[in-house]
Amino acid sequence: MGQILLLHSVYGLRPAVLAAADRLRAAGHQVVTPDLYGLPAASTVEDGFALLDKVGRDTVLDRARAAAADLPAETVLAGFSMGAGVAGALLAERPAAAALLLLHGTAGAPAAVRPGLPVQLHLADPDEYDPQDEVDEWQRAMTAAGADLSVYRYPGPGHLYTDPDVPDHDPVAAERTWARALAFLAGR
Repeated sequence: MGQILLLHSVYGLRPAVLAAADRLRAAGHQVVTPDLYGLPAASTVEDGFALLDKVGRDTVLDRARAAAADLPAETVLAGFSMGAGVAGALLAERPAAAALLLLHGTAGAPAAVRPGLPVQLHLADPDEYDPQDEVDEWQRAMTAAGADLSVYRYPGPGHLYTDPDVPDHDPVAAERTWARALAFLAGR
């Protein structure tokens, strides 16, 4: 199976991210889950944004780059919400990435997409951070750039619905997401 770089949300490196990594490892993948903050995780989204502001976006991206530096070129880039954005930002520097797995957020500049790049997106519907018109525009641009794109929307849950420790959690949508993500990652 493949190597995966799994990047946390704005909350920080929480138990849900580590549990997701364990789920991926149980499926045979090697998974790296760097702490992009170097600080204890937040318990609220507001505190998470305060951590991001304290650490700084450039530092977060630099820490993600450092975590990816020794990984194979074909590593799958994956992330939760803010981490999806960071994974998408790394794509420009890692053109041989095996795939891009985006949980709870669109990411990746179409200019960084190589033809045939497998990309899978999972979003709440609606999602307060990714309005439908922006998702539609992103989807058109990624497809036009040649991405092999699959988009899954989950009606009803909140933004970070795969995390059982936040109010957004939806266990049914989370299990459907993980079943689809594991099938997407099989053989990569």
